[in-house]
Formats: sequence, C-alpha cells, structure tokens
Amino acid sequence: MSVVVVGLEHHETPLDLLEAVAVGENEVAKILGTLRDSANLQESVVLSTCLRTEVYAVVDRFHDAVHEVQEVLAQKAGVEAASLETHLRVRFDDDVASHLFAVASGLESAVPGESEVLGQVRRAWERAQDERVSGPVLAELFRHAIRAGKRVRSETSIGRGTTSFSHAAAAQLHARRDGGLQGATVVVVGAGEVGAGVARALLPGSGRGPAEVVLANRTVQRAEAAAPDAPGARPIGFKDLPAAVARADVVVTALEGAPHLFGTELFAPSGHRADHPVLVVDLGMPRNVDPATGTVPGVTLLDMDDVSAAVAAALEERHEEADLARAIVDEEVARHRDAARARGAAPVVAALRSHMEEARLAELGRRRGEFGDLSDEDWAQVDAVTRAVLAKLLHEPTAALKATAGTPRGERLVEALRVLFDL
Repeated sequence: MSVVVVGLEHHETPLDLLEAVAVGENEVAKILGTLRDSANLQESVVLSTCLRTEVYAVVDRFHDAVHEVQEVLAQKAGVEAASLETHLRVRFDDDVASHLFAVASGLESAVPGESEVLGQVRRAWERAQDERVSGPVLAELFRHAIRAGKRVRSETSIGRGTTSFSHAAAAQLHARRDGGLQGATVVVVGAGEVGAGVARALLPGSGRGPAEVVLANRTVQRAEAAAPDAPGARPIGFKDLPAAVARADVVVTALEGAPHLFGTELFAPSGHRADHPVLVVDLGMPRNVDPATGTVPGVTLLDMDDVSAAVAAALEERHEEADLARAIVDEEVARHRDAARARGAAPVVAALRSHMEEARLAELGRRRGEFGDLSDEDWAQVDAVTRAVLAKLLHEPTAALKATAGTPRGERLVEALRVLFDL
C-alpha cells in the first residue's frame, strides 16, 4: 500500500490545460465517485484550486493506480491521457506529505503564506469524507497538513500583511492602472471567497480607493448574502451586469467553473472601448473571459498567469520567511512519518500476539485429554506457565519492533514478521 499524489500545477502546466482539468465544486462528487470505482484506489481526495488540480490517494498497485488517476483527469479535461504525461506530476509516500504540508502552509502559493489555501485543503478533505472516499490514512495526512499550515502561520511572519491572493490581486489593480484606482468604478463578478475578498480588499471610499465597488453574481440574492464579507460593495445580479460593465473602469471576474462565460460583447458591444478604456482581470479557473477580448481596442485583459507573476515579484521580500516555514514543514513531515510507521508496527505486534495466543490455546485444548488426572487448579497452573513462556518469547520481537519503529530496519522487521507468520 502506498500514498500518492497525481496532478498538474500552474508552474508546469499551460493555463488552458490547467483550466480544462480544474474540478468545480459541482463536479467534485462525480470525480470522487469515479475514483472510488477505480480498481487500485482505496482512498481519494481531490484538491482543485486556481493553481493546481491534484488527486491524493491510497493505492494498491502504484503504476496501475497512477494510470487510473491520469485517465480520470484526462477525461475531465477532454483530452487523451497521453497528452497529460509531460505535465503530470507524481509524488509518493514521504514526498506526498512534504508537498501537501507545503501547500497547506502557503509555500506553494502565488502569495507565500496566503490564507485561502488552508481552507481549500480543509474543504477538499471534508468533501471526500462526505462522499465516503477518504479513509483513516488520508484523514491523518490531511489533519496533520492543516495543523502544519496553522503552525507556520502562527510561528513565522510569512503571512504578515497581504495574506490572501484576493488582497494581493487587489493591490495589483492599483499598480496596473494609470493613476491607481482612486475615483474608479470597479465591478467584481463572483461573490465567492475570491470575489468577495477582492471587493473587501479594495476598500471603497478610502482616500486612494475606488469611488464605487459593484459585486455581481448570477443572482442578486447571492451577492447580497456576501455583502457582510465585502462591506460597502453594491450587490447586483447578472441582469444588471452589462450596464455596470459599461460604466466600469476595472472589471474583475472570479467565477468557479465558468469557462469563457464572457466575450467581447459584454465589454465592448460596439466593437471597441477606446472612449472608455477598461482593465479586465480574469481570476477564474477555468478562465471566465474569452481571451479574444484582450484584442479589443480599449480593453486590457490580464489572466491568472499575469497576476501571479506580478504578485510573486511584488512579494519577493516574503520569501525571507520561507526558510523558517520550510523548516517547520520538514519537522511536521518527520513527525507524521514516525507516527505513521509506528501505527504500521502496532497492528503487526497485536497480530503476532493474537496468532501465538491462538496457537497456545489450541494446543492446550488438544492435549487436555492426555492430562485427565489434573485438577482444575493444576490445569490453571499449566495455563499460567504456558502464558508466561509465551510472553517471554514475544518480549524481544515486540521490544525490537517498538524500538525501531519509523526506521528502515523497523520496516524490514515488520515485513519479515508478516511473511514468516502469515500476518
């Protein structure tokens, strides 16, 4: 049995392929169901964010299981499985914990230490639990990853200041637009975590902020429900979106699972926007805006790659805390490894003792008739003596397994006992 993670990450995958393989909230149950039906996967969790789509799994046969996950991801993306091979990243055993703990700690994020990813890791595991595809191995892995993420944020300054991609993206809007956002009208499309976070970060009414922030969603009720998370933003539904975009200086889209929902007709119905230029920032995964929109005169279109690169450059100083954070991650990974290996030895010790005790009782039962002249008291003494002898025989192997738990020698001893005693 092995633990693996198979997936695609933003720094190794073209954006169009990354968005094709992204798993939206309404698709998670279906993907988890397909993984559950795979022959070589015992447990599964799907983690899909704007920067990665990954499947964490407990598997029986490593290569067959990786192939099954690759097929599922390729089917989701609508491509041949072979086309994923050059971009697919596969990790196993200790590397899985190292990677997941780093992800949960924000070390693999566009904004080092950002806070949103920790919630995404937690929700991915919770969804797998809801669908009954996550078992005890992944449960312990994800619990420990969440603890590691919290510890990094509490013991280092990696999350100081800008703590989410939403806030970092909002800061980039100020930097990207001539004159900043002072007096501008900004429309944020999408009232989810990222959209509401961007709206909140823009701080309408501040001295250097926009004059108005509009928060749009498919239904105005959902936008209104997000209002407490984005105080000061005006909620609207999609029926009012064209009019709002026509007046906007900046439009930010952050809808989940809405590929190329908006085309040039929304931003420039007349075919150009020269009289009222607009900066469009597409934070959706998959992308919400048709890339052809960027060719329209008066429209400047940025996507996740553009924003991520700018954010990374702007936050270079935060990498000074990364070494401290990675040291914490390494320590937590070592703890997880030792605990997992100790748990692996404990069942073998218990099984060995049970196996020997069954053999002792069976032999006593078989020979009882040969000692019919023994009283119950004498027979109790025989039982006690054989029990004591068995305990002495088991003491050394038990002590050796406990002393070597978490080491290569311990793993060899465990495997040897399993083979020798058919445990």
